[in-house]
Amino acid sequence: MPVPSQLWFEEKFEINKGRTLKIEIQGLIEQYDSEFQRIEIYQTKPFGKMLVLDGVIMTTDSDEFSYHEMIAHVPLCTHQNPETVCVIGGGDGGTIREVLKHPSVRNVDICEIDGDVIRLSEKHLPALASSFSDSRVTVYTEDGADFLRNHKNKYDIIIVDSSDPIGPAEVLFSEEFYRTMKESLHDTGIAVTQSESFFYHLDIIERLNGYARRHFPVVSYYSTIVPTYPSGIIGFTFCSMKYHPIQNLDETRTASFADSLKYYNPAIHKGAFQLPSFVQKRLKLA
Repeated sequence: MPVPSQLWFEEKFEINKGRTLKIEIQGLIEQYDSEFQRIEIYQTKPFGKMLVLDGVIMTTDSDEFSYHEMIAHVPLCTHQNPETVCVIGGGDGGTIREVLKHPSVRNVDICEIDGDVIRLSEKHLPALASSFSDSRVTVYTEDGADFLRNHKNKYDIIIVDSSDPIGPAEVLFSEEFYRTMKESLHDTGIAVTQSESFFYHLDIIERLNGYARRHFPVVSYYSTIVPTYPSGIIGFTFCSMKYHPIQNLDETRTASFADSLKYYNPAIHKGAFQLPSFVQKRLKLA
């Protein structure tokens, strides 16, 4: 017999373009309307627990590692001595969990506009959110763009672990924000931003790549595979003041914690920057 429709979650973000993702759910664990958005946590049949913000899937137990490992370890294995890190967004905690695996990191500032995302992630997603209590972490609940404007020349690494360019995250996809990131980095700093899927959002990626090139000397784009994200692929804009993501890769950097990694390794790092021809042409990389 078919499963009743009420036991299926359907993501609405892409539905007006004729595409959607449906996931069988076993129940709604919690729903909360914060000041900024509706937060939902589901128990799903195929993916474990799933965090949803305003109807858009943010992360699931089963595939979060391929996103969080790649957004964190690519910049941290490229910078020659990453000590100070800022994470914008990332309220589920997965990115700071990966950042803190690097012994060189002395402090991590995480700025998540919606403190209720952190609260509910700590409550329901402990495998992701366990690092908020680490002594190296300072949590700020405010607008990420405003936060960086008040922290000039402070960070070795900035990681923008944002939701899609709608609602409270929209400002993080502006040229002004890329300029602000540059001003908040040290002169050898690296910024990495969540930059959507090259199958579905190439216009957005091309625009962000243009912003980055106007403000950073080294710019590239890389991708990872996440089954529950639109098209199954999501990418990142790599913005660097000095270091090149391939030429300056330290292949030994993750050796001490390699057993904890499910996706990232040096070969994946290098391969992630190899892009299909149609993407290379649009980003003028070919």
